[in-house]
Amino acid sequence: MYIEHKSDQNDRGEAWIGLVEFSKSGRTIYFNDQAFKQLNVSTGNFYDLETHDEYWISGIKKNGQDRHWAGTGKIYLQRAIADDYMSLLGLDKLNTQHYELADPKPTDKSRFKEIENSDN
Repeated sequence: MYIEHKSDQNDRGEAWIGLVEFSKSGRTIYFNDQAFKQLNVSTGNFYDLETHDEYWISGIKKNGQDRHWAGTGKIYLQRAIADDYMSLLGLDKLNTQHYELADPKPTDKSRFKEIENSDN
């Protein structure tokens, strides 16, 4: 999935491409020690359960144009999926001007249980 921080970032927020986990209901996404819940109307389509910052989360684009057209900054690519991502895009090597390999933090989903239950 493509994950970009939107709150007060002017399309320059931290962005990731990585493997996410979904809650049983499919309404919460877990990634990089964060939990994201769907929004109805906003600049992003999810919000961080702890900070309430908005995020854009979507599937990746096969043309590699995931970041907003006006946005800048490197996209962190989860190291464990880099080969699969490059294969999907038909790339022999990664453009290091646009991407940086990184390892997201593990997510302890149990720490979000109380927050999620209070939001329902």
